[in-house]
Amino acid sequence: MSKPKKDPAKKEKRLGEMTPRLRFPFLYIALALFIYLIISTYLLQQPKKGEEIPYSKFKEYIAQKKVANLVITPEHIHGEFKSVSWAELYSGKEIPPGKPSAPERFITIRVEDAGLVSQLESLGIEYSGGVDSKNPWGDIIFWSALLIVPLIIWIFVLRRISPARDMMQIGKSKAKVYVESKTGTTFADVAGCDEAKEELEEVVDFLKEPQRFTSIGGHIPKGILLVGPPGTGKTLLARAVAGEAGVAFLSMSGSDFIEMFVGVGAARVRDLFQQAEKLAPCIIFIDEIDALGKVRSAAPMPGGHEEREHTLQQLLVEMDGFDTKNGVIILAATNRPEVLDPALLRPGRFDRHVVVDRPDIKGREAILKVHTKAMKLDKDVELSIIAARTPGFAGADLANLANEAALLAARRRKKVIGMAEFEEAIDRIIAGLEKRSRMINPKEKKIVAYHESGHAIVAASLPGTDKVHRVSIIPRGVAALGYTLQLPTEDRYLMTYSELMTKLAVLLGGRAAESLIFKEHSTGAANDLERATDIAEKIVKEYGMSDKLGPLVFDGTERHQFLTGIYQPSFRKYSEKTAQVIDEEISNLIKNTYERVYRLLGEKRDLLERLAKLLCDQEVVEGSELEGILSSSRRL
Repeated sequence: MSKPKKDPAKKEKRLGEMTPRLRFPFLYIALALFIYLIISTYLLQQPKKGEEIPYSKFKEYIAQKKVANLVITPEHIHGEFKSVSWAELYSGKEIPPGKPSAPERFITIRVEDAGLVSQLESLGIEYSGGVDSKNPWGDIIFWSALLIVPLIIWIFVLRRISPARDMMQIGKSKAKVYVESKTGTTFADVAGCDEAKEELEEVVDFLKEPQRFTSIGGHIPKGILLVGPPGTGKTLLARAVAGEAGVAFLSMSGSDFIEMFVGVGAARVRDLFQQAEKLAPCIIFIDEIDALGKVRSAAPMPGGHEEREHTLQQLLVEMDGFDTKNGVIILAATNRPEVLDPALLRPGRFDRHVVVDRPDIKGREAILKVHTKAMKLDKDVELSIIAARTPGFAGADLANLANEAALLAARRRKKVIGMAEFEEAIDRIIAGLEKRSRMINPKEKKIVAYHESGHAIVAASLPGTDKVHRVSIIPRGVAALGYTLQLPTEDRYLMTYSELMTKLAVLLGGRAAESLIFKEHSTGAANDLERATDIAEKIVKEYGMSDKLGPLVFDGTERHQFLTGIYQPSFRKYSEKTAQVIDEEISNLIKNTYERVYRLLGEKRDLLERLAKLLCDQEVVEGSELEGILSSSRRL
């Protein structure tokens, strides 16, 4: 009979956490049983004293031959009553049935009575001598239990609630060590970053066949730094490397090294590398290394910053001291490479820098296939269309998108996930949750309808703009009363001057429509104006696209050079006269574009009013409906 297969995920063991985890109910039951056994043992060891009677009564019972089996000790006399009732002993009368009988045993305090033995012998009553012996072990066990059991409970609770429950282990590494041959993750679970996978496949080959590299004098890089925006799969890639190579995987966060006690960070770094040498070949993975490896200051302040720098110095020493021939490779991940110390990034430490960027349209489709392979999808679901409608989404965003679509389908009691659920999930992630319960008065609703219609008509009328996918006046998110959703047809990495100006015009379309119809402005265009001003400022100051100022850059913001850690402070590179010209150029860009948009909407006023009325009636207009309205207006 074949044995059932074990789940590899259940084999993972964390060696860094050695404190046993006891469950509270079982511990309390065990302690209660222990206390009960001690007390019961102590009570059972005590002699049965029976009914205590005065010595005068004892003498009367002897005379009546109503006692037997006497044990005479220096202090007491123990004995048994013969089979008589309590009433017979005290009153000589029979008691009714059902009443309790007299106690079988008795005890009395002995007094000096020289004739007692003679009297017992004359009456034929059996007696024997004894000693008032005491069992000291019962008292010892009982009182020891009263002291030890509360102490055990106190120690256990202290270890559970105290952050410093084991002071002797505070310098130990908190790394989570996966010692089995599988981490549950392989390169098949990673998509959308083919270039990064190719770089890391070399690490897998080295861990599997190190002699192929060492035989010709080569060596693998000591450290590999994974750089990229949040959610792009850096940690997943590191786990996939360990899963493919089948070696131990030591995972630790950069913040785990820092503790409130001085010297703990450096001690944990040393312990981490000692563990790695014992488990070699293995992979050390430090996530969010920027928490540990920030640029060191020239004059560090005492306290936390100095402790962090000591920890970083110890990490630099350890990375210099170990040899990759032993099969220990360091992987680290960060989304802030510009703040890392240059000494950490030099060759010999982190030799290779692998950029894990946001996926392109093909990468997004591959990621969606990975996250939806276990889902029940409807026939109308086309992942390529979903990938095209999610530009800028990282792997984590796409995983969240697939999960949101599944939750929406389950909420609607559907057996499969359809395209409608994916569409709504995209809108929810981009624009926020619908708030249909928010009541908007008819006047505000009309303003929002004309505002969004202005955006949509300008976007549909000007060349080089992204296609309008949907126009809505349903409130979403925190403050959005409506939105116009444009989806690019392809991934873009550059923008021309005309494209920037078109984008500027679309942002000003809402304000221009309000001014054209209502002859006044509302606060609804605040975010549009902020974004428009930002684009105009970048055109003039960063992109060098101003005819008056020429191809010069006037941006004085703070910068960090990518992957060097060299910090450039903020300073202004131009005079007051140039600053005035820059302000005039930015203002002229906004004003001229606004006037151009205002004239365009004036020419298409009929179309603007038709679209606004349609929005007021049905609240949402799809891109196909907008195309139909535009086509009919062209025919007219």
